[in-house]
Amino acid sequence: MSSVKQFQVTFDCAEPERVARFWCEVLGYVVSPAPAGFASWDEFDRSRPVEDRGSWCACSDPSGVGPRLFFQRVPEGKVVKNRVHLDVRVGTGLVGEERLAVLEAECARLLPLGAVRVQLLYDGNDSCILMQDIEGNEFCLD
Repeated sequence: MSSVKQFQVTFDCAEPERVARFWCEVLGYVVSPAPAGFASWDEFDRSRPVEDRGSWCACSDPSGVGPRLFFQRVPEGKVVKNRVHLDVRVGTGLVGEERLAVLEAECARLLPLGAVRVQLLYDGNDSCILMQDIEGNEFCLD
């Protein structure tokens, strides 16, 4: 039995490029290169039928370590809580007030990008901040 070597995380959304650029800022990712044979995403989009333009976008970890993120336009809006979410691990190895300070600083950085703070979970030692991206998809600062 062979093991999976790579995977991507796919987001359903209304505005793929906008959401992709948000996550690039959050994670330090870059928008993936345009498909082969095209000098830019604009050139690629102009080659497609009007109804398909801007229907997807992808971003990737420039170091090649993290998974590719793929964003696809869907007609329906988000209705319920995500069944899967990303944990953005900024406080790994930290505890107590030191961990909380790092999480709060990252939260403050993301709010101007359009992120929404939902709830702080803190028991005096461990903590995480529940957040939403610019289209309401949940994620945690962990």
